[in-house]
Amino acid sequence: MSHIELFVSQSNVFGGIQTEFNRANYAVVGVPFDVTSTYRTGARFGPNAIRQASLNIETYSFRSGIDMEDVKLHDLGDLNVSADPEKTVEMLKFVVEEIRIARKIPVGIGGEHTITLGILKGLIVDPEKTAVVSFDAHLDLREEFMGLKLSHTTFMRLINEEIGPGKIIEIGTRAACKEELTYAKKTGIDFFTSHQMRSEGAEQITRKIRQKLAPFEHVYLSVDMDALDPAYAPAVQNPEPEGIDTKMLLETACGFCDERIIGVDVLEIAPVYDQGVSAIVAARTIFEILCQLEKARKLPKR
Repeated sequence: MSHIELFVSQSNVFGGIQTEFNRANYAVVGVPFDVTSTYRTGARFGPNAIRQASLNIETYSFRSGIDMEDVKLHDLGDLNVSADPEKTVEMLKFVVEEIRIARKIPVGIGGEHTITLGILKGLIVDPEKTAVVSFDAHLDLREEFMGLKLSHTTFMRLINEEIGPGKIIEIGTRAACKEELTYAKKTGIDFFTSHQMRSEGAEQITRKIRQKLAPFEHVYLSVDMDALDPAYAPAVQNPEPEGIDTKMLLETACGFCDERIIGVDVLEIAPVYDQGVSAIVAARTIFEILCQLEKARKLPKR
């Protein structure tokens, strides 16, 4: 081993521990992209803010009994994004395809929610056998918005129409227009509002989600941090009042994370709008989800 390998390392690696790519089970890719943002910008600074936060929080998960230091994770760095949303989505697709072929679980850090489309284009090979679960204050089912067909407001509709997963479930919803509600009803997209979640509780909501996911062999999990109430994550691009709290997010997400999860993303942190609190919550969310997945790896197969 050379002195460079021994004494020098990249400082801003998620979690602070870099497993060699060939030995890793998870591959982190940052996507510093927020070109289509229509309210507050700054999610392009999210990936590195979340990485920095991850270096300064403890690694043990009491929820799963797993320590992040035992999770074999490789941080690939950031995608070289384009100002063109289509080109960024296409580049991300190619990168995720290679991660999938290498039999790693991609962990996307954003960046605006549009990037989920690129990840899924490179990841999903059996759409009918795959469900997509997204925590988000918004449905993001518009046909277009402010003249854009591809944006953070339309990407979920594009996922439904261009990829066609067997089921889409949105969690934490509390911001939608009539067009989106009509489209969701017409196409069978399910959503759980934040009001419903607070009324019924995490355990009952998680039970319902597990029932809806039961027929599917593969599940993709996306977390837009604006699913949380701004009291818990103020530094997001499109904050909405009356969101869920951090415990409900983690209890629900970890409640259905099992060996079927094929990929994860955590997005929409715009760190300039607070003093680091939101990035810390995002880093902890990734920690808890990965620890839950690692716990599932150790359990007998279903």
